[in-house]
Amino acid sequence: MKKIINTPQAPAPIGPYSQAVLTGNTLYTSGQIAINPETGDLVLDDIKTEAQQVMQNLKAVLTAAEMTFENVIKTTIFLSDMNNFAAVNDIYGSYFDEATAPARETVAVKTLPKSVNVEISVIAVK
Repeated sequence: MKKIINTPQAPAPIGPYSQAVLTGNTLYTSGQIAINPETGDLVLDDIKTEAQQVMQNLKAVLTAAEMTFENVIKTTIFLSDMNNFAAVNDIYGSYFDEATAPARETVAVKTLPKSVNVEISVIAVK
């Protein structure tokens, strides 16, 4: 059985998908981009600010599922430009303990929704 996770603390979906789906003890989030959930505006001031908003959006979804970044076992990072890897990694890394960090892949893609620079999704387990 699946439970849909939805919170106003993260951006509303911009298509036919949920912010996250919980099945059993496993949470699958949809990719988050840098949309400010209070205003609906994109946060594209610079790559670090953008990555920070993405991580805050993920935190809100995790919180709605009664989880934290400690529950995350796998992440996927999509970048529009691999030259942004170091800056995004700095922000991303501040949310995890390096000794227990989740598995991850980071891939460069041609374009992302709304022409953002970074999108991140996670899988977490209670």
